[in-house]
Amino acid sequence: MTKFEIRQQLTLVRKEKPEPDTLEFGRVFTDHMFVLDYTEGQGWHDPRIIPYQPITLEPSSMVFHYGQTVFEGLKAYKTPAKDVVLFRPEKNLSRLNKSSARMSIPPIDEELALEGLKQLVSLDREWVPEAPGTSLYIRPFIIATEQYLGVAPSKNYQFIIIMSPVGSYYKEGINPVKILVEKEYVRAVKGGTGEAKTGGNYASSLKAQQEAAASGYSQTLWLDGKEQKYIEEVGSMNIFFVIDNTVVTPALNGSILPGITRDSILQVLGMEGIPTEERRISIDELVEAHKAGKLQEAFGTGTAAVISPIGEFLWEEQKIIVNNGEVGPLTQKLYDTLTGIQTGTLEDPFGWTLTLESPADEKIEEITTF
Repeated sequence: MTKFEIRQQLTLVRKEKPEPDTLEFGRVFTDHMFVLDYTEGQGWHDPRIIPYQPITLEPSSMVFHYGQTVFEGLKAYKTPAKDVVLFRPEKNLSRLNKSSARMSIPPIDEELALEGLKQLVSLDREWVPEAPGTSLYIRPFIIATEQYLGVAPSKNYQFIIIMSPVGSYYKEGINPVKILVEKEYVRAVKGGTGEAKTGGNYASSLKAQQEAAASGYSQTLWLDGKEQKYIEEVGSMNIFFVIDNTVVTPALNGSILPGITRDSILQVLGMEGIPTEERRISIDELVEAHKAGKLQEAFGTGTAAVISPIGEFLWEEQKIIVNNGEVGPLTQKLYDTLTGIQTGTLEDPFGWTLTLESPADEKIEEITTF
């Protein structure tokens, strides 16, 4: 294995940590960040942990002009035993490389990235909040930094990890959301960038999101980009339906993001012996299932909310009310199970959580060899 040195430059002034009940998503950031550079011909080099600070880039940096960027999102949790755990971080780094491949970004060394992530979280472990429902959100991302206006893959990149303590997604308890089914705009098509976690996918979704919000709906349900008939995903979440006691979710088809929470839920359902189907499902089938009284529950899955119950869909001026607009029993059970595994209040039968070393066992040095 190639050896790397991860330099640690500690901040001289620690930030004041916010109170748990004041936390918003992605507004406050921890004391340090991890940085890794890429230069064509040299590869990825100079891994380092430095104080959180602004990035200085030339106006000609390619990320500003052609959108060559990818990112991930994962969380660290504080367990009742005061341990800090990560949830399936290797899956996020693997998916980051898959996104990078689609965006012509060179792959990172996943072992090095994981080691940098672990050291960063350990260093800023006091930022992991302890209140119920809170966590430390972690954002790894890559940007193209070459100073060039030609349309071509960049020759220089930066891989950066920043972290933000976040409050409970459901401050007043888990409540169903209302979803507007989008029929004018499309998010992605097979062969495009829909299955990559890249900034352009999210920028192109903002218009529909704004219009949904103006109509009183919190999210947009996207249909396929070719026929605008088959259900794909909801905003930043994958989607599931409970139809006639079977859990149905759209099959990954090249334009749907392969969610890590999605995969986790499917495995939990398998462990519980609950029937599941990954297949194409049309909006017409959903409407008919509702009319027949077979649509029992619906929910979205993603890192931020873990599980978000859905109480209503709006499709062509028709409201589809799910489970009387209330949280379904299976949705609640899945939420409790997955969050219990993530926070250490339930046994982890899958080996998904990675416990970081406690401060007493750590030996933080200025330079750590990996």
